Amino acid sequence: MAYDKIQIPEDGEKITVNDDGSLNVPDNPIIAFIEGDGTGRDIWAASHRVLEAAVDKAYGGDKRIAWMEVYAGDKANDVYGEEIWLPDETIEAFEEFHVGIKGPLTTPTGGGIRSLNVAIRKKLDLYACVRPVRHFDGVPSPNKFAEKVDVVTFRENTEDVYAGVEWRAGSEESKKLMAFLRDELGVTEEVRFPETSAFGIKPISEEGSKRLIRAAIDYAIEYGYPTVTLVHKGNIMKFTEGAFRDWGYDVAEEEYPDQTYTWRQYDKTEAEQGRDAADAEQQEAEDAGKIVVKERIADIFLQSIQTRPENFDVIATMNLNGDYGSDALAALVGGIGIAPGANINYNEGKAVFEATHGTAPKYADQDKVNPSSVILSGEMMFRYMGWTEAADKIIEAMNKTIAQKRVTYDFHRLMEGATKLKTSEFGDALIENMDG
Repeated sequence: MAYDKIQIPEDGEKITVNDDGSLNVPDNPIIAFIEGDGTGRDIWAASHRVLEAAVDKAYGGDKRIAWMEVYAGDKANDVYGEEIWLPDETIEAFEEFHVGIKGPLTTPTGGGIRSLNVAIRKKLDLYACVRPVRHFDGVPSPNKFAEKVDVVTFRENTEDVYAGVEWRAGSEESKKLMAFLRDELGVTEEVRFPETSAFGIKPISEEGSKRLIRAAIDYAIEYGYPTVTLVHKGNIMKFTEGAFRDWGYDVAEEEYPDQTYTWRQYDKTEAEQGRDAADAEQQEAEDAGKIVVKERIADIFLQSIQTRPENFDVIATMNLNGDYGSDALAALVGGIGIAPGANINYNEGKAVFEATHGTAPKYADQDKVNPSSVILSGEMMFRYMGWTEAADKIIEAMNKTIAQKRVTYDFHRLMEGATKLKTSEFGDALIENMDG
């Protein structure tokens, strides 16, 4: 289709999608990108060079990326006119070309869009927020078990309290809702201060939960992870988060009976035959290579990842828990500056890979900040596209560069004997270390 401001590169081809959501990736795919606000400009300038170098070095010029800039945030406001923060054609371009990558975005203050990042996810129905967190040797960490962290979080992206269904305290809507709760549903003492309470709605659906959990199990199967953990607070929120847990077990037992063994199956065997029989049953499943689908209460999970991170592989959880949990995991391995992310609709083959940190405007245009979040998001993008050789080049270069203690200021201030590099220089070092 024709676009107003977006220029489609003439030397690229579209990625197409099969009925099952799998991709057909040409050797010169058109990849949509959003530069990002604030430090996004510095980060993208370094990141796209690293991504291009990885492709070139992996494939010797047989493959390349045709970048197509699309707009959101401050740059969209500049290009399209005042108060246009997320143009329709940006969403249309992501729909048409399927795969994209973005830097951090500033959410405008005041009315309108609550969050540009959330808006993009919702408009494209990118239901799975995928955040892998792993430790790179040499990265400073406050946690002595950091080297054991290798966890991939699947965070449901479209529901929970992030749905944005809420009303201010004292508003007419809050008063009407309170009256309905009181008069129609008998809710009285549960709302302690009804006249001054704000209200929010927490939708958790069977369809939304199951497709997210299905994606997490598929990922564990594809990459050989031994466990999937359902993280929830179902002991308190029994019909929302508790239902998420139950639907997760349903998916595993009904759709993956030959690939999974669940803690619900364990509990049933224990109740009927005793713990020894349940232990033996689970051990047999593990010996057969089945994925153990287990659960953790959210607050216990946040404790456990600090003391026993090796017990967790793939996490499936709801929106708010996933937000807390993925950031907490990132803190264990050096912070969100080195944590990549993706938002994916596996059913339709749509994906936007992104930095997980903010725009840090006070550091903008200083060639200072760590570009690793976007670079590693690009590594995720390559794996999603099936370009594993290019993805491997990035991981190898990241490991080698950090081991050499050639790092940006955020790591430099925490590492003895390190060499402080600018954003662009760190990109140069990564490219240099791709040569072997």
